[in-house]
Amino acid sequence: MGDIEGPFLADDSGPSVRQLTITGERTLPGIPAENYWFQRHVVAYRFAAGLVQGTQVLDAGCGEGYGADLLAASAAEVIGVDLDEGVVAHAGHRYPRARFEKADLLQLPFPDASFDAVVTFQVIEHLSEPRAFIAECARVTRPGGRLILSTPNRLTFSRDGVRNPFHTYEFTAEELRALIAAYMTVENLAGTFHARRIRACEILLRKPFPERLLEQPAPEWPGWLRRIVEHTTERDFAIRPADLARCLDLIAVARR
Repeated sequence: MGDIEGPFLADDSGPSVRQLTITGERTLPGIPAENYWFQRHVVAYRFAAGLVQGTQVLDAGCGEGYGADLLAASAAEVIGVDLDEGVVAHAGHRYPRARFEKADLLQLPFPDASFDAVVTFQVIEHLSEPRAFIAECARVTRPGGRLILSTPNRLTFSRDGVRNPFHTYEFTAEELRALIAAYMTVENLAGTFHARRIRACEILLRKPFPERLLEQPAPEWPGWLRRIVEHTTERDFAIRPADLARCLDLIAVARR
């Protein structure tokens, strides 16, 4: 999730549906300066889509709705929930393949064992009670079902203290594993890494690529940096289980 702030709008043709702005709380599609952060989310949703074919899925903290739509390409049914009523209205208007509802993530409005999978990406770090959230995710997951969760790696995202004002908690790999393991069996813990193109850029810069992005506001970026961001795709990231202390985002897969 980026920290870019400004008058950027998500494209939305519905006059009665609120347009969404970039604040640092969520990422949005269709905004060139936000594209690097957006594609980091997309690669995680593609990963999850490969695990939920033909299942009933809850996207907990769905935000703008693009992720629920990606999941709906392979899942039998997807329900996206978010606390922001305007976001839910926007998502429902824009992504008809999924269903969207307003919900408190710490008190999900679903019976026990309602879903085959719960997907929740870049959400837990925003919540005041992450343990209660994991307990709720476990409660609504059917026996044998999965929780698929991503969150920024504190060791690379906030080495000098939490930097995103919308974040409450951030986790290392072992902290996240321990939290989830109190309620579910952790099957896999992996991380999102830069693939070759951005890694080569980091070698030339001699610094992490996200740090270069955050050095100055997006409107002040030099042309070469803007072009890299605008042309970033999900292929510029890789998900793998090794060297988690160095990953960008943590991705956990747990079984109920």
